[in-house]
Amino acid sequence: MKYDNLKYISGADSRGLCHKGCGRQDHQLNTYDWLADIPGNDSSTDLVEVQFKNTRKGYYHNVNGLDLKKGDIVAVESTPGHDIGVVTLTGQLVNLQVKKANLKSLDDIKRIYRIAKEQDIATWEEAKAREHATMIQSRQIAKDLGLQMKIGDVEYQGDGNKAIFYYIADERVDFRQLIKVLADVFHVRIEMKQIGARQEAGRIGGTGPCGRELCCATWMKAFSSVSTNAARFQDISLNPQKLAGMCAKLKCCLNYEVDTYLEAGKKFPPHDIVLQTQDSDYYFFKQDILAGIITYSTDKRLAANLETISPERANEIIEMNKRGEKPAELNNEETEPKDKQPQDLIESEDITRFDKAIKKKKKKPRRNEKGIRNNSAADSNNGKQ
Repeated sequence: MKYDNLKYISGADSRGLCHKGCGRQDHQLNTYDWLADIPGNDSSTDLVEVQFKNTRKGYYHNVNGLDLKKGDIVAVESTPGHDIGVVTLTGQLVNLQVKKANLKSLDDIKRIYRIAKEQDIATWEEAKAREHATMIQSRQIAKDLGLQMKIGDVEYQGDGNKAIFYYIADERVDFRQLIKVLADVFHVRIEMKQIGARQEAGRIGGTGPCGRELCCATWMKAFSSVSTNAARFQDISLNPQKLAGMCAKLKCCLNYEVDTYLEAGKKFPPHDIVLQTQDSDYYFFKQDILAGIITYSTDKRLAANLETISPERANEIIEMNKRGEKPAELNNEETEPKDKQPQDLIESEDITRFDKAIKKKKKKPRRNEKGIRNNSAADSNNGKQ
């Protein structure tokens, strides 16, 4: 049994699953390497993807020909000194990731020194332990200097000689004095990096209203602009509280299905066109793009005499109106079948079907002490009749 499980995980199974393609789940932006079990994949390129804290990634040359796998902790070239990161991808997929990262020049790609030693890892862990306290203290320093900025995170380099301060600011900030104070207090080289609200949410992480981990903290690296037009195209209510994500900006997932709605909406007629029939004029009321139906009303502002038709039928009536013709009715039931409505079990079934019927029992006549039936009640009833 153990051998069968090992065989299944290692990729020997016909379904092609491979444990080598999986990465550590405590690292964000993990990429599944579906080419991990392909012979010669590691030797196809010397580029290696290395991930650092949260969403920061880098690409390096494996000039020493080290046998690197996912999860290996390596020491890489940095300015100054060296940095410590975790290998998250090797082989052919790294070339695709490099193109996706839009690196300006491949000559800027640095190299991997070695697999991290115990002393390297100990120094790295010690530097990471100082990050939270450094962030709190740097926030107070920026506040004392009167700077309109928020330091959201601090990341120490693996050798502890450099610290990156990630900050958010609505306007341009002159932090030259801040850098001098931070260098004097923490005795390291200071690098300031401005990020947006989306990048901050990706670094912090969290759970979205959908119940899943934030997209910006799992797989998104590039953030495209999101506008309220994306919600309008999908007929979503323009409620700021529902449209805003954890970063207080419009949700990135609003862009996921916009193209589908735009493609499906091409067959729908414009909303300002009035459909004319022999009985009345019909105005646009609402539409369901995915269901492929449009609802028209005889009143411009109220829901009166609503009729639901398909976009093909609406375009047909528009062409008839252009020729000066008017159909007898809006909904042509003879040529257009009605939409099948989902069956409601509560309406189709009796909700009391599980209740037990209570049978009425007939009252037996009472008998006196001598065993003679007492018919006084029956006689009185007969007398009343």
